Amino acid sequence: MKRSMMWMMGVVAGMLMVGAGCATAPTSPQERQALQQEAGAAVRDMKTASPTINDILSNGYAYAIFPSVGKGGMVVGGAYGRGVVYQGGNLIGYSDLSQASIGLQLGGQTYSELIVFQNADALNKFKQGNYAFAADASAVALKSGASVAADYRNGVAVFTNPLGGAMFQATVGGQEFTFVAADQVQGN
Repeated sequence: MKRSMMWMMGVVAGMLMVGAGCATAPTSPQERQALQQEAGAAVRDMKTASPTINDILSNGYAYAIFPSVGKGGMVVGGAYGRGVVYQGGNLIGYSDLSQASIGLQLGGQTYSELIVFQNADALNKFKQGNYAFAADASAVALKSGASVAADYRNGVAVFTNPLGGAMFQATVGGQEFTFVAADQVQGN
C-alpha cells in the first residue's frame, strides 16, 4: 500500500510539472497537424456517442476540443490537456487546460472534453484568458446513443467523453485555460 501511494503521488507530481511546462500551441507544424487530426477524431467520436452533438456544434458560436485530457490524483490531483479552438468551422487558435485539485479523489483517467461557446462574449472571455471553471462547474458525460442538450452556463456548455481509466473524486478545484491565436504561432 505504501509503495502504491508513493507511486500515485509521483504520477500526480509529474502531471503537474509536465502540464506547467507545456506550451499552449504545439511547436512544430507536424505537432499542430497531429493535434488537429486528434481533435477531429475526438469530435467524430463524440458525434457517434451522441448524435445531438452535431446540432449543438451547428448552433454554437464556436468550440474548443481537447482530444485527450489526462487526470490523476490521490488527495492532491491534477489534469492537463491541449486542444484546438474553432469558429465557423475554421481553426482560430490553440488552448491548453490545466487543473489542480485537492479533496477526496483517487485514481486516474483520460477523457476528451468539448467546450461549446454560446456567443461572442463567451469566446472572447476564453480567448483573453479570463475564463476558468468554478469548483461547481459540471459537464455532461456522453453515453453511447444518448441524446444530450446544451446546458449553457455563463455562455458555455461542456461535454466529456471518457477514454480510459477510473477515478473516484469529490474535489474542490477548477479548470483554467490559456489561448494563443493560430496566426501568432510560429511557422503558420
